[in-house]
Amino acid sequence: METDQEHEQKTQNPNNGTTKDEIKLNPTSNSKTKVVLIMGATGAGKSKLAIDLASHFPIEIINADSMQVYQGLDVITNKVTPQEQKGVPHHLLGTISPSVEFTARDFRDSAISIINEVWSRNRLPVIVGGTNYYIQALVSPFLLDDSVEDAEANCFSDSQEDEQPDLEVELMSEDYDCAYNRLKDIDPVAANRIHPNNDRKINQYLNLYARFGVIPSKLLQERTVENWGQVDNSRHDFCFLCVNASLTTLDPFVDRRVDHMVDAGLLKEVFDIYTTNADYTKGLRQAIGVREFEPFLRRYIPEHQKPCDESHVQTLNDQTLKQNIQQIVDSPDDNEWKTLLTEAIEQVKLNTRRLVRRQRRRLNRLQMLFGWNIHYVDATKSILSGADDIWAVEVVKPSVGIIKSFLTGESSTENGGNVSEEMKLKQKDLWTQYVCEACGNKVLRGAHEWEEHQKGRHHRKRISRLKKSGSLCL
Repeated sequence: METDQEHEQKTQNPNNGTTKDEIKLNPTSNSKTKVVLIMGATGAGKSKLAIDLASHFPIEIINADSMQVYQGLDVITNKVTPQEQKGVPHHLLGTISPSVEFTARDFRDSAISIINEVWSRNRLPVIVGGTNYYIQALVSPFLLDDSVEDAEANCFSDSQEDEQPDLEVELMSEDYDCAYNRLKDIDPVAANRIHPNNDRKINQYLNLYARFGVIPSKLLQERTVENWGQVDNSRHDFCFLCVNASLTTLDPFVDRRVDHMVDAGLLKEVFDIYTTNADYTKGLRQAIGVREFEPFLRRYIPEHQKPCDESHVQTLNDQTLKQNIQQIVDSPDDNEWKTLLTEAIEQVKLNTRRLVRRQRRRLNRLQMLFGWNIHYVDATKSILSGADDIWAVEVVKPSVGIIKSFLTGESSTENGGNVSEEMKLKQKDLWTQYVCEACGNKVLRGAHEWEEHQKGRHHRKRISRLKKSGSLCL
């Protein structure tokens, strides 16, 4: 008998699971499970495409956004609403407690289980998200940055003879600065790869050195980097789709989206999650749109408390404070509070635009260095026009064609993960640090990132200006 949920899904999306030309998802019992991965920068339309694909294939969606997995902050994390989901089943969307650190390993283990369940129902698993380290954890046979235990189990199990158990590093007694300085002394190459405040990775690298007596950069470069990101030994057969759009189109689009998020209640969510001296490096507070408002709230909240006597302070109720903040946003007058709030909103926009660039660089890296066979669909015209018919022609139609070819075996990543000799050479240079003096001593990681930076318009304009001024020494 049909459940209420199944009936609701069919009502909202009556075409879900039906096509004119039915494609058998599981042709042989011993074939790899087929999985579609939809990637792309924030704002490009990944979630929209995945939901629209349900009109052509029997699919279920698995969220791979590291912030959307958490419960709460639905506006800030831009979760698709139940209405927008159109009855298509979604997994790992707002299901994890915000007090839990949901790692790449956690995602991989959860996603594998869900993929198997979806496939057993003769439905196509569709992974959607912009968190590339989640996706790499699922695709790759090795977890590079998750934990020391994973590194040992997956990479160093054949090197037990190299262990030197007498080498120990007293990590717990050291503060973060001392631990980072110790790593710099042991392995400056590895230290250059991470931020001095990334205590988890610092401890990971020091533990690797303590266990094997070999510097982390040597171990990781020689024994693991060639596996991290490879798809040829993956447990699944993946079809990689990327929704792409030009930066000149995405930048104003994400700016407008932030404004819409403010109108939809972003500030109320920020107020609800705000605590003094919060840790913005873990869990849901890492989301863009949270920490940017701390300077405003740190000054605003104390000044809007009402002292009752010398020993007690009566705080305005939450609703009143939220209303006051909204009045500041809507106020036509420029004042201190309006300035602080405006600066916070502009910082959210700036950080979102920076995220877009990081996501694009990482996708390019996966394709260039690890040979991912990524199929790009261009959403530029659709975003500029805002027209559904252009979206259907420019994005949905080519995506459907790519997936049909993938399901029928005409296109597969089984033989698409081979890495060229040029790529292998670039892999070996992932750890080199380059510094561009022309761009204010900007630090680039690896030969590929350095080459891409040199091709960039900003770098070329800087070089041109320096040449004209005679400041550049050739």
